[in-house]
Amino acid sequence: MPQFSEITDRLAGLQIEVPSWAYGNSGTRFKVFAQAGTPRTIQEKIADAAQVHKASGLAPAVALHIPWDKVDDYDALNAFAADHGVRIGTVNSNTFQDEDFKLGSLCNSKASVRAKAVKHNLECIDVMTATGSRDLKIWLADGTNYPGQDDIRDRQERLAEGLEEIYAGLGPDQRIVLEYKFFEPSFYSTDVPDWGTSLLHCLALGPKASVCLDTGHHAPGTNIEFIVAQLLRQNRLGSFDFNSRFYADDDLIVGAADPFQLFRILYEVVRGGGLENPDVVLMLDQCHNIEPHIQGQLRSVLNVQEMLAKVLLVDTEALAQAQKAGDVLGANGVFMDAFYTDVRADLADWRESRGLPRDPIATFIASGYQAGIEAERIGGQQSGWNS
Repeated sequence: MPQFSEITDRLAGLQIEVPSWAYGNSGTRFKVFAQAGTPRTIQEKIADAAQVHKASGLAPAVALHIPWDKVDDYDALNAFAADHGVRIGTVNSNTFQDEDFKLGSLCNSKASVRAKAVKHNLECIDVMTATGSRDLKIWLADGTNYPGQDDIRDRQERLAEGLEEIYAGLGPDQRIVLEYKFFEPSFYSTDVPDWGTSLLHCLALGPKASVCLDTGHHAPGTNIEFIVAQLLRQNRLGSFDFNSRFYADDDLIVGAADPFQLFRILYEVVRGGGLENPDVVLMLDQCHNIEPHIQGQLRSVLNVQEMLAKVLLVDTEALAQAQKAGDVLGANGVFMDAFYTDVRADLADWRESRGLPRDPIATFIASGYQAGIEAERIGGQQSGWNS
């Protein structure tokens, strides 16, 4: 097994994009829970995200969600982010909260509604151009609840046409990452329910379209690392949305439900060359319903870092030898030895050597930042997906 000192160069390259919406209020279908100090503007979300990067050194980019994070002056927003030590990352479109999209957006049977959805995504491309962002992430809530509600094949044709229009609006260095989700809010049929559907549309669009894999968007028992391997083989894995699930799309802290699954996924990322590939974006997509927002994001990026360190400790030569020899338990043992290695003390020492806190969460708590924003952010409309 490699020594920890042998993996630090690769570990230092880890970057995780954090979502602006993780710092706003969220909750369940029944209640959105407000927290003191919750941001009221995108600038305050960026300021909070900057605390995650300051404490961990892992989160230099912040993803936007439009229209939630829409502003009049994106040059000023870029400058604000830079002043706080971060930058604008992926731009996410939103075609699931407008009344016109009740029966779908790009897949809607009405041409006027489809045109509205396309226009919104083209406006998001304008935001990308203004912020220097490369990626437009598209997640669609489109689908049906009842058999016969709409023509399943026609909806795929409409989707293909809408995506083509959006794709045509991309700049030379911009791309689409198309997310999938196997159910919810549509329960009979979902228009982009799986990685195969997303991949088929991306292949039809061209080289500037890739798949976004949300780790919570799969049926129970799905081998997500297999999907990772396949998409990397085709050079079509554009980005991750890291989170955890116990039952469905729970959007919990990544690594909280099944750390071993996160380890297995990251092993395939490393195995497939995704760690050093700038075309593979590691990003969080989580909603902190009951835990503090900033601490939740800090715990998440640190969980990814810890599991990546374990992955980089896999003795790949011994593993390959055991695999070639058909040594089933030997190969599994090499894999498990790395997973069970406790790297926490080594990570703390390494952070300290790089001028970062040994314990980023404890350091953040002691900084007084949370108490400061709770005292300062009085009044106004708190950000959240119900606002």
